[in-house]
Amino acid sequence: MTSLPACVITVSDRSFAGEREDRGGAIAVGLLRDAGWHCPDAEVIADGASSVADALRRAVARGVKLIVTTGGTGVGPRDETPEGTRRAITREVPGLAEELRRSGLADTPLSVLSRGVAGIVDPAGVLVVNLPGSPRAVASGVPVVLTVARHVVDQVAGGDHS
Repeated sequence: MTSLPACVITVSDRSFAGEREDRGGAIAVGLLRDAGWHCPDAEVIADGASSVADALRRAVARGVKLIVTTGGTGVGPRDETPEGTRRAITREVPGLAEELRRSGLADTPLSVLSRGVAGIVDPAGVLVVNLPGSPRAVASGVPVVLTVARHVVDQVAGGDHS
């Protein structure tokens, strides 16, 4: 199985300012690497729609095929990861975001408050998925993403349905 390029972007004002360790990003990176994706350490950015959109566009320009964001999906005043993601993607994949919320209920009833989205960046063929920032949500969410990520990357590149 070929190692595909991926990246993790942690969206957190506190982690960006050095006030809190980025545990969720490190978990996501480890799980992606364990699954055979080539993934550098997480990039930490400040909250905000523009910050997210810019970071996603930079990652797409580097040629990654999977981008997992952690944080900024809630209902707080600076939680604008979904808005920034929508600026960068061309097509949403709502079923993936819905499954992440549904499966998250096993961990916490608060999973229904995640506004995270998932989508494709055309024509680059990149899958972008927003996860909440909590380490537990990341640990349970990345495996869900991994169940479909390679198939999505293959499909957006023109692969046959299988």
